Amino acid sequence: MQYGICNLSIVPLRLEPADTSELVSQVLYGEFFKVLEQRKAWSKIRLAYDTYEGWIDNKQYLEIGHEDYDALKHSILRLSSDLVEFVEDENQRLHTIPLGSTLNGLDLLKHRHDGNYEEGLKPKNHLLGTAFNYLNAPYLWGGKTPFGIDCSGFTQMVYKLNGYQLLRDASQQATQGTALSFIEESEPGDLAFFDNDEGRIVHVGIIMEDNYIIHAHGKVRVDRLDHSGIYNVDRRIHTHKLRVIKKII
Repeated sequence: MQYGICNLSIVPLRLEPADTSELVSQVLYGEFFKVLEQRKAWSKIRLAYDTYEGWIDNKQYLEIGHEDYDALKHSILRLSSDLVEFVEDENQRLHTIPLGSTLNGLDLLKHRHDGNYEEGLKPKNHLLGTAFNYLNAPYLWGGKTPFGIDCSGFTQMVYKLNGYQLLRDASQQATQGTALSFIEESEPGDLAFFDNDEGRIVHVGIIMEDNYIIHAHGKVRVDRLDHSGIYNVDRRIHTHKLRVIKKII
């Protein structure tokens, strides 16, 4: 088994081993993983954090040893908490990193970071403050950063920065936590899930006070939430049908 770590800011994770293949997620700086299959130009990987799988360009990561992988996996996660920061390499060259980058592998990468970071569990009431760091980020299928993010990438990164682990996709996240019967039982920070006409969960957002929700739809935005679903305050229509509310924390 081989292992790797992302040494670049934002690397695409693709469905198939080709630059033209669908973006299923992103690998942020410092994220580490198992290499399941290696070809001449591409590797199929499984991320240590959420076991998500996809294909990554071999030029966009560094190989690490099994002992290094284990050490990273058993360390307390440390994440950059600035919207954009820099790490400095041995030659004093700067490399940009986005919000939520993993800093545990700095020594392995021979990089230095002197910006702000988060580690450990934070109170539930910190979630919305983190969520607003992504406000107005454009929607990007598979995205995980303030420069482009999808609905489940948004919820995963907000929870991750506060020390709580969510799976990657909305349908996977819907299997976590405890279901609530009514909106009135929910608290700010709980997750609301929405389904399509076939009953498949396709969207997720974070509940706020006073029946509002923050979610990624076109951009990370705030809308009304009622028993039917999300009411878009700009278009004056319901855009998503409520399926279930989950309490994760």
